[in-house]
Amino acid sequence: MAELLVVEDDETIGDVLESRLRARDHGVVWERTGLGALRAAETRRFDLVLLDLGLPDLDGIEVCRRMRRVQPGCVLVMLTARQDEMDVVVGLEAGADDYLTKPFGFAALLARVGAHLRRGVPAASAQDRVVIGDLTVDTAARRCTVLGHVLELRPKEFDLLARFAAEPDTAITREALMDDVWDAHWHGPTKTLDVHVAALRGKLAAAAAERGAALPGITTLRGHGYRLDTPTR
Repeated sequence: MAELLVVEDDETIGDVLESRLRARDHGVVWERTGLGALRAAETRRFDLVLLDLGLPDLDGIEVCRRMRRVQPGCVLVMLTARQDEMDVVVGLEAGADDYLTKPFGFAALLARVGAHLRRGVPAASAQDRVVIGDLTVDTAARRCTVLGHVLELRPKEFDLLARFAAEPDTAITREALMDDVWDAHWHGPTKTLDVHVAALRGKLAAAAAERGAALPGITTLRGHGYRLDTPTR
């Protein structure tokens, strides 16, 4: 049974989410404010958080940022009525793994929740431990290291890197990455992928500079997808 935190001030939406998630045998805590959600997150571990960004007391982006600090291992899905792409990017950079734009269908949301909860290590990762240059990706331990030093990654950043590491020097389509790391039934905007690739690329570059390490880079293949390139010394 998964433990879920629903942060939603709309009584109708919150009530439906709570009842439908409980009907799927999930444990559900429903909080109506950002402060209440953060207090709950400090005392209980959650597998997934559904976070409405339009909260009455705190800015949802700030709640997202603080939630990620106290629940580093959970999947965090934003629920937002904000249509501007930059707002979505800011939320993803603040710590969210995915997002849904209101109005959304409850069936689609429940399918997305189920997909996130089922997904651990990407199916394409056949090896428990992959070494690429000075980077080691240990999918069994869900840990990445650079010359023995842990590379701090958010859950979806790790999943994305593990998916890339399973096929280094291979062009992977955007659709395949979204299917394997996020949701095979998600056919909406892929800004989630772009933001996570950018964050992962930045962390690899920073670690390479800090450690003097030979680390792979991520090449954008316009109109197709991405490729993880084996480093050359």
